[in-house]
Amino acid sequence: MKVIIVGATTICGRISPVGYGSLLDRRRLEEARDKTGASIMGANTLRTENPEMRGTNGSLPSDRIRAVISRSGLIPDKDKKLFYHGPKPVIFTANNNISLLQEKLANKAELISLPAGPYGLSLQAALDFLAGRGVKSVLIEGGAQLNYAALAEGVVDEILLTIIPYVSGAHGSTAFADGPNDLGNPFLELELLSSEPVSTGELFLHYRINKAG
Repeated sequence: MKVIIVGATTICGRISPVGYGSLLDRRRLEEARDKTGASIMGANTLRTENPEMRGTNGSLPSDRIRAVISRSGLIPDKDKKLFYHGPKPVIFTANNNISLLQEKLANKAELISLPAGPYGLSLQAALDFLAGRGVKSVLIEGGAQLNYAALAEGVVDEILLTIIPYVSGAHGSTAFADGPNDLGNPFLELELLSSEPVSTGELFLHYRINKAG
């Protein structure tokens, strides 16, 4: 299975506040969804935004899985489009949250319990579940803690990164990957596959994880 992280950052590596990417960047994200069989998003992203994980032309294919992962089980459903448009999403959570979420979400989502991983819930277990559903490629759509956990578990193959032409500089502002330790010694090595500057001033980067490094 191929696993790809997709995201956009300022030139200082910040991913918040969101919404500053261009229409070209959005198109890139939607095309990445078209080419993958599933998306996984952290619950905090769902709490702070209102994502539907649509592909190009607003598509919501019935055979594409949209998943949210939450160790806490704090899943909002009120006014969240994810639960009202397209196929039912998958909610990955800890086993002790299942009963409460069944009551809260009723028939709006498929609930799947995951074992603990090194940083939250096991991403490998989530990927194994998706593979069992026939998924061959997965898009990880953030946020920072999910990106970190996936990279730390070593399940990521590639990164699609958009550098937007802004500087934040805000102390403590959320970074692309946020966790307690270095991901390498001290860095996780990447191989640049392509670099494309676009008319908006953004830079589209495509990296492969150097797993031998």
